Amino acid sequence: MKSKILGNCITGFCAFLLLGCMACANSKKADSGSKEAIETVNVPAFNADSAWLYVKQQVDFGPRVPNSTAHDLCGDYLAARLEAFGAKVYNQRADLTGYDGKVLKARNIIGAYNPESPRRVMLCAHWDSRPWADNDPDKGNHRKPILGANDGASGVGVLLEIARQLQAQAPAIGIDIIFFDMEDYGIPQFENNHGSDENTWCLGSQYWSRTPHVSNYNARFGILLDMVGAKNSTFYKEGISMQYAPSIVKKVWSAAKKIGFESYFIDENGGYVTDDHLPVNEIARIPCIDIINCDMNSELSSFGDAWHTVNDNMDVIDKNTLRAVGQTVLQVIYNEK
Repeated sequence: MKSKILGNCITGFCAFLLLGCMACANSKKADSGSKEAIETVNVPAFNADSAWLYVKQQVDFGPRVPNSTAHDLCGDYLAARLEAFGAKVYNQRADLTGYDGKVLKARNIIGAYNPESPRRVMLCAHWDSRPWADNDPDKGNHRKPILGANDGASGVGVLLEIARQLQAQAPAIGIDIIFFDMEDYGIPQFENNHGSDENTWCLGSQYWSRTPHVSNYNARFGILLDMVGAKNSTFYKEGISMQYAPSIVKKVWSAAKKIGFESYFIDENGGYVTDDHLPVNEIARIPCIDIINCDMNSELSSFGDAWHTVNDNMDVIDKNTLRAVGQTVLQVIYNEK
């Protein structure tokens, strides 16, 4: 991702493939006693090949950094994909100011499904990429922009595949897919004169949380996807998620276990991460969790060796990880009533 980590990814402190139907039982009382009525919930099968292609199509534009042609073109592509997949699309544009005083042309892109329903869940990811490879082991790369295949494009790719499934089979509730901009413009490590203000991150989600795309917007909960495509990824229970939305963490991790992805969704606490779910929780007051990779074995970062380096390219993307995350999210939203 692009966000800043506030703690190490260590337990104690910090920083599916479902092909078919799931059944849930509800009990009803009859005059002669109670009997069980089985309600079948058909959860679509997540297509990891499709998600992988959506990741690649973003990366093919090049680094999607603010005020660039690649950023403009990719934004148009994302809005067009959501519209093609049947969503009511909102383009929320704003001039936001970066840590360095630069005016950034931001664009949050929202796709609403069943927009009239008051029963809603929001799914989100950031679509911009980091302007600087400031965690690269080669200091000569620190001022180069990154492709952000995992840190940004992977979450968006998963959500585009979910959007395709929503068009084919509508769930019982309304869904909003939100692609936040300007998440990864936080102060780079080589800027010693600007401190480490966490508010320089997540500019797009801060703006949306104060001025949502529709008046009085609300949702039951939100699920943020960030860095959800790397091989052998592990997703621990992130600290801010546990602080604001522990019941949603439980819901998602239980769904992953139920369909066989507990090796990805680890039943242990992880670190605290400044990410787009923070303003959603604190400003919009919508309980939102973060599914984000936590790598216990990386020597460079708990987000993985490729994080904020020039190596965050399609070589790090694994279809099995995309499937584990995407199918888990589908399992959750199609079981919401």
